[in-house]
Amino acid sequence: QVQVVESGGGLVQAGGSLRLSCTASGSIFSINTMGWYRQAPGKQREVVATITSGGNTNYADSVKGRFTISRGNAKNTVYLQMNSLKPEDTGVYYCKAYFGFGGESWGQGTQVTVSS
Repeated sequence: QVQVVESGGGLVQAGGSLRLSCTASGSIFSINTMGWYRQAPGKQREVVATITSGGNTNYADSVKGRFTISRGNAKNTVYLQMNSLKPEDTGVYYCKAYFGFGGESWGQGTQVTVSS
């Protein structure tokens, strides 16, 4: 099993930056892809960015050029650098780890609020 914990959310003005961190524990050797998702009030959870164990990344169109996902040297940590934040980026941001054969683990989420 894998557990993930996020940190780094907060309140920021539009145009500002935040960096989210996610640390996985447990059977971290089995982790392949990790990703960030977000859920705005009244909306469905959506993917923001993902990164594979090989370093391949994918981004939602709405964040391309503004957000960067990366993995730490220990490979069980993933970061989301968010620049040029917009009010529509507001939501709860969740980290997700894919491990083993079909295993998935979600974090508890961290709130990001962007004021206009």
